[in-house]
Amino acid sequence: MNNEELKVYIESNYGTQLTYDEAGKYDLLFVVDVANLVTVCEKLRDDSELLFDYFCNLLGADTTENFEAIYNIASIKKKIRLDIKVILPREEPTVDSVQTIWPAANWYEREMWELYGIQINNHDNLTRFLLHDEWDEGYPMRKDWDAPDFIRFPDL
Repeated sequence: MNNEELKVYIESNYGTQLTYDEAGKYDLLFVVDVANLVTVCEKLRDDSELLFDYFCNLLGADTTENFEAIYNIASIKKKIRLDIKVILPREEPTVDSVQTIWPAANWYEREMWELYGIQINNHDNLTRFLLHDEWDEGYPMRKDWDAPDFIRFPDL
C-alpha cells in the first residue's frame, strides 16, 4: 500500500476520527481528537489492512499557541508508516497513555511529561529519568522556559 492508497483507506474507514493534515512531509499526518486517541490507536493496531504494530517515536512540540503530541507508528508486515497528531491546550495539557497498545511508548511519554509538562493519564510509571528527582525549574522544552544560567539564541 503506498501513501495515496493509505490516505484513501483511512479517510474512507475512519471518517471524522482522523483528519488529514498536509503538513506531513514524508509520512502521512492525521490529526485525532485527544478524547479519541486511545480508541483510534487500538483500531489502527488491530485493523487487518493496516496492522500498525510498531511504535517508532513520540515527540512533543510547543507552537506557542498550544502543544502537540505527534505519534510515529508503523506496520512491519504491511511496510507502511503513519503520523498521528494530537493538539493540546497550553493550560493543563493532558493526553491518555498508549503504552497498553504499544509498550514502547512508556519512555517517550515519560520524556514528554518531564520536558514539556504534558500530563499522561493512565501511565504506570510516570517518573523522571532525564532531570534529577528534585527538579522544580519548569519544563525545558517549552518555548517560554527560562532559567538563571540559560542563554537563549537570538531570533534571526
